[in-house]
Amino acid sequence: MRFIVIGMATLALAACNKPTQQPTGETPPAIEVGPHKGVDRSHKGEAAPTAKFIAPDGDEASIAEMRGPVLVNLWASWCAPCIKELPTLNALALSHNEDGALGVVAVSQDSGSQESVLAFMDKLKVEELGAYQDPKMVLSGALGPDTVLPTSILYDAHGKEVWRYVGDLDWTGPEAAKLLAEGGVSPKGG
Repeated sequence: MRFIVIGMATLALAACNKPTQQPTGETPPAIEVGPHKGVDRSHKGEAAPTAKFIAPDGDEASIAEMRGPVLVNLWASWCAPCIKELPTLNALALSHNEDGALGVVAVSQDSGSQESVLAFMDKLKVEELGAYQDPKMVLSGALGPDTVLPTSILYDAHGKEVWRYVGDLDWTGPEAAKLLAEGGVSPKGG
């Protein structure tokens, strides 16, 4: 519901910026509405938020308390692009499982029970990710009103944001490897 309200407010604001009269024969200027798919470095250097969410063991967790580098992914079971990329995030987590060179934390934005999130993840066979959950969207709220799903954020070893990636990405592909290298992460831990 929050995303619908934010989306409607964004569209209403964009409509307010639309020129009232366009000279004949000229193309109207493009109006930017919301974030676009791809890399966003506008938050680079910002500290990881202290917002609390649910860890797989049921305790509270915070990105600020995690050792980096860590890739945080916000997703939901009703988000098709999120579901598409979860297996590649799982493969990325698996490739760094033993060397610990990168933490991969996929945080569900679903409002249901943590058991339902775990069951959904089990169905997709994404066991390496753990059932992190932010049912009240505290983490996504702390990250800013422009956060859409899926969004992945890389934090360096000092807990500072390197970049955000808006939209789905193959986290096992060359584009992801290049992006992760910006945070000091070698492909497959090598």
